[in-house]
Amino acid sequence: MSDVLDRTEPAGKRRRGRITSIEVLCALLIVAVLGQGWLRDVLDVPALRTGSTVFVAVCVQALPFLVLGVLISGAIAAFVPAKVLRRVIPRNQAGAVGVAGLAGVALPGCECASVPVARRLIGQGVAPAAALTFLLAAPAVNPVVLVATAVAFPGQPEMVLARFLGSFATAVVMGLLWARWGKLDWIVQRALERMPEGGNRWRTFTETARADLVESAGFLVLGALIAATMNVLVPAAWFEVLSNQIVLGVVIMAVLAVVLALCSEADAFVAASLTALPLLPKLVFLVVGPAIDVKLFALQAGTFGRSFAVRFAPVTFVVATACAVVAGVLVLGGAR
Repeated sequence: MSDVLDRTEPAGKRRRGRITSIEVLCALLIVAVLGQGWLRDVLDVPALRTGSTVFVAVCVQALPFLVLGVLISGAIAAFVPAKVLRRVIPRNQAGAVGVAGLAGVALPGCECASVPVARRLIGQGVAPAAALTFLLAAPAVNPVVLVATAVAFPGQPEMVLARFLGSFATAVVMGLLWARWGKLDWIVQRALERMPEGGNRWRTFTETARADLVESAGFLVLGALIAATMNVLVPAAWFEVLSNQIVLGVVIMAVLAVVLALCSEADAFVAASLTALPLLPKLVFLVVGPAIDVKLFALQAGTFGRSFAVRFAPVTFVVATACAVVAGVLVLGGAR
């Protein structure tokens, strides 16, 4: 009986005694303000000053693009029904994959938002090959990401072109591979069911944008912190070694993209901060990250099922790395 009463008790009363993250943040800010003199003396170390400069620079440069990306993502979720895409996607598998890739260019969204959109497309009858192509293309080749890359790499337009070609090729190749060898049995039944639409569109917009911003900003802060730490703690000679070992640099940056799980609107600024690395490993980092990382694997496993994720993720990693290398060799050449 007490369990029933606990479940029926209003949420506000149940949470009254809990400390939220907002309260913790406010407390930390108050402590920082009151103890700023002491903190200045303790943290007045050249390495920490360098790290904090890199951290703030990465966050400040990337945040406007992150906010713009989540606003567009929220607008798509609220005001662009999936059936609109279904009408323009051909029934032919190869044609559907190509159109879905181009739709990803025109309809940007972050990695987190593209997974439920792909699920909705499949639920409304769109071929899984096209939906998965859109899933990979939308967060990787949209205008927000390309502009952010141009800002992060000023005076290097070839980097923007190489990223576009590598990411677009990754999405299309994965779509064609699924069309040839993919099986619906690998996708859980709930992802194939028709998903309901409707509700308050403005609430959908605000909730989607808020959720994406909170989650993506957390990954941005984590990535900026790791980038700052790497700049301070990792000797420059290590990256110079990677610059001479291009294959090792490509492999390490591909794995790092999976582990860091950065937002596609912000990863270019983190990559650009690693000044000792040549452009090709950086390009691999930028192509692999939006295609597959640890958070995307978790989202795909939860949305489409573990059987799908354990097949789709490793193949995506290999294809993205290969496409990035090919695009880098063709476009970047010997550029550093």
